[in-house]
Amino acid sequence: MKTVVITGATSGIGLETAKLLARGGFRVIGIGRSAARCEQAKQAVQLAQDGFPALGIGQNVARSGQSAQAIRAASPLSEPIFFTADLLQQREVNRVAAELTRFITAHCGGELFALINNAGCARGYYMTTEDGYEHQFALNYLAGFLLTHRLLPLLKKAGGRVIMTGSRSHKGIRVHWNDVMLTRRYNPLTAYKQSKLCDILFAKGLNDRYASLGVSAYTVDPGLVRTDIGNKDAGGLVNLIWSVRKLGGVRPEIPAQTYAYLCSQPLPPAGLYYYHCRERACSREVTSENANRLFALSERLCGITFGEEERS
Repeated sequence: MKTVVITGATSGIGLETAKLLARGGFRVIGIGRSAARCEQAKQAVQLAQDGFPALGIGQNVARSGQSAQAIRAASPLSEPIFFTADLLQQREVNRVAAELTRFITAHCGGELFALINNAGCARGYYMTTEDGYEHQFALNYLAGFLLTHRLLPLLKKAGGRVIMTGSRSHKGIRVHWNDVMLTRRYNPLTAYKQSKLCDILFAKGLNDRYASLGVSAYTVDPGLVRTDIGNKDAGGLVNLIWSVRKLGGVRPEIPAQTYAYLCSQPLPPAGLYYYHCRERACSREVTSENANRLFALSERLCGITFGEEERS
């Protein structure tokens, strides 16, 4: 049974992806900020796992002739598991990464097949973490960078896949290298777009470094989706705009299919940027030069060096 870790797994795209992968026979480990919501999400994923046949992804439960209940009775660790962490804060990323490493090493053969860095936020005004980093940059991008670093040995052992949640809004923007936190002239939409460009640059940088070692990285563009990302601590104006705009979006079950597609293919799919299960062209800003520059900056901001996990 292949193990998948999903951040932002208690609602929206993350929760629907967790349901879909659990029904497909994956061992799902979710991360959420609230213990109460983690428990609710665990129950929702378990109900989905029990109530529906697998949908042709991963290890097909239906083909085996066994029900999800029978599989769980034989292997209790096939139940969905949730960890609580506030990924805005780097100390929390490091803590949950250590907990995940211990659990996966003890119970999953030390192999992580996929890490889906899906947690994200939108903000209407400038807010910083306890590390002093702008919220959207910290959660939408940097948390996934640091978590991937901490879990990289498990991913390498499994020949695993890293999936970032991106956006088509990464096009038409560039990284503000001299003020990446946008402290001098903050625009929340610019901050959001920049964080999504960083996600795809990170996936590009991972492939440049680790594809030869069996680790593949991707970015999913979910499109406009009816989620609450713009209603959580976003500020009054953003909350109002998002409440109206999301009405034109698709249900989160729709983009969840693309994450499931990338996890379920027997061989790692080619390409970097996916929308509706198909590869799409990305911004011309997505170059190895920019990816390398972002890697170096992010390592400084996290106090790490990719590759040092081999020595830890």
